[in-house]
Amino acid sequence: MSTSIVLPRIMHIGKGASMKVAEVMKALHVHSPLIVTDKMMVKLGYAERVQQRLHCDGIESTVYSDTVPEPTVSSIQAGVDLVRKSHFDSIIAIGGGSPIDSAKAISIVGKLGGQVSDYRFPNDVAENGLPIIAIPTTAGTGSEVTRVTVITDDTNDEKMLCMGLGFMPMAALIDFELTLSLPPRVTADCGLDALTHAIEAYVSKKANPFTDAQALSAIEMIGTHIRQAYHEPQNVLARSAMMLGATLAGIAFSNASVALVHGMSRPIGAFFHVPHGLSNAMLLPVITEYSIPAAKKRYADCARAMGVALLSDHHSVACQKLVAELRLLNQHLNVPSPSSYGIEKEKFFDLLPTMAQQAFNSGSPLNNPKVPTIEEMIELYRKVWADGER
Repeated sequence: MSTSIVLPRIMHIGKGASMKVAEVMKALHVHSPLIVTDKMMVKLGYAERVQQRLHCDGIESTVYSDTVPEPTVSSIQAGVDLVRKSHFDSIIAIGGGSPIDSAKAISIVGKLGGQVSDYRFPNDVAENGLPIIAIPTTAGTGSEVTRVTVITDDTNDEKMLCMGLGFMPMAALIDFELTLSLPPRVTADCGLDALTHAIEAYVSKKANPFTDAQALSAIEMIGTHIRQAYHEPQNVLARSAMMLGATLAGIAFSNASVALVHGMSRPIGAFFHVPHGLSNAMLLPVITEYSIPAAKKRYADCARAMGVALLSDHHSVACQKLVAELRLLNQHLNVPSPSSYGIEKEKFFDLLPTMAQQAFNSGSPLNNPKVPTIEEMIELYRKVWADGER
């Protein structure tokens, strides 16, 4: 049985890749870009650097920097309006997952019309918006190589998953040098997000030989370099491995889907404004432990790829080592529990039925090796909370 694989048309990977932007625009036959980014990328000079590179090649651009972390329908509206009123023929997205996700939504809604909700899962968006050139500045989301975007509905705090070929960037310029300025907290959260992508892609019911190869490579790169990148921000070898690992993880989950961790993570982010990678990290040990009985060999492979289990270890032993390592990673990278993050216990528990229902509605839990009921997801949320209070 064949497998459909979707990738950006053009990819440049490595030191200086971001400076290929004008060359890529010419290859795509576009000449009037809107740069979608955030205030930090402007402050750090990354947006100006790209603008200057374009200017040297006779390409003028406009910067839109009003994107926000965990983008919402309202936060992208000004960008949508800008696309509808102007004559841009392309978008250059610079930043982490939030600016790139914002750019994807702006591209589709701005060109094709309607509202973000018109494009949410289970709709499969095949039509193209404005072509996107994605330049990631964090080693985490993999959004530069995925056909997915997540936008929060302001009216009910639900994270809407939007999927389809139309959301895949035309080009991805993956330059690890842009991650050297990341603070430790962002490094950890983004790295754990990418690790979650890779593990979930590997154990997903939609996994295939192509995504397996990407996922295992990503698990190895991230698992063996994330602590170094966290403690030694200027370590070029660690930063390069994390960036490539995050991209491979993005390719893996874009073509195999994420699973239960992501399904349960999105409502935590939406209701309590927890960064996506951090909410994944809070859930990963508990959800992995719950899921192992249904895919013991697969999770054992993950442990071996991370270097925490031997080939000679029995699968059960390797799985125990994997869960122990995920808990240890959270300790070493100072991942807070839901309570220590500041989430109010009463509100968290009151929202459990709603969060579990939203997680189920996203479709991601159906890809998990062990598919929980809504009641089981409620109990898993309770266990995550209880584990954090130990």
